[in-house]
Amino acid sequence: MILDDYERFRTLIADVHGFYGKDVSSFALTVWWEAMKPFDMDAVAQAMNRHVMNPDSGQFMPKPADIVKMLQGSTQDSALRAWAKVDKAVRHVGTWDDVAFDDPIIHRVLHDMGGWIAMGHKTEDEWPFVAKEFENRYRAFKTRNERPEYPPVLIGLAGANNRMQGQKVAPPTLIGDKETAKLVIQGGADKPLLQFSKDNHIESAVLRIVDKSEVAA
Repeated sequence: MILDDYERFRTLIADVHGFYGKDVSSFALTVWWEAMKPFDMDAVAQAMNRHVMNPDSGQFMPKPADIVKMLQGSTQDSALRAWAKVDKAVRHVGTWDDVAFDDPIIHRVLHDMGGWIAMGHKTEDEWPFVAKEFENRYRAFKTRNERPEYPPVLIGLAGANNRMQGQKVAPPTLIGDKETAKLVIQGGADKPLLQFSKDNHIESAVLRIVDKSEVAA
């Protein structure tokens, strides 16, 4: 959540406490806010509703740990759904063409795992481990409610080859919801996500150190 969500969140917590006949103290509100900050506001509200309607535990007022447990389960569900898209795309579309998913976190996670082309080089024996790595990375972004920088398009073999030769690049294949995937492309970062640079001042300092050590020898 972000600071702009605070008033809505404060009202939600007060309403939940009121539903159970309790008043919310400033201390309790602070604990709730700190515990829920990593999550999306709408997801928190939905989790509260699910708790209230739960036939096994709904008669008890929720504690932050109850909602955190529920929300972490939902991040697992999101990661599994995201991986299902990736798995199906690799098997049915392949890594020859450029692709764009309807989820920017998928782009970032696959970029961090070596890129779209690398997915096509994995063996069936490696695939379960690739799936687990993807799910863990995806859940980390979701749990922090983080929208990381990501490449607008995941480049395939044909796209990479055409770019190297200065040839025309075909539009990417859109995976998932077509309109959302277009928005993902528009919101991607054009610059490299990991940049490299050389500082000449540092290089000069290293050379001076080397010269001194040679003199000492």
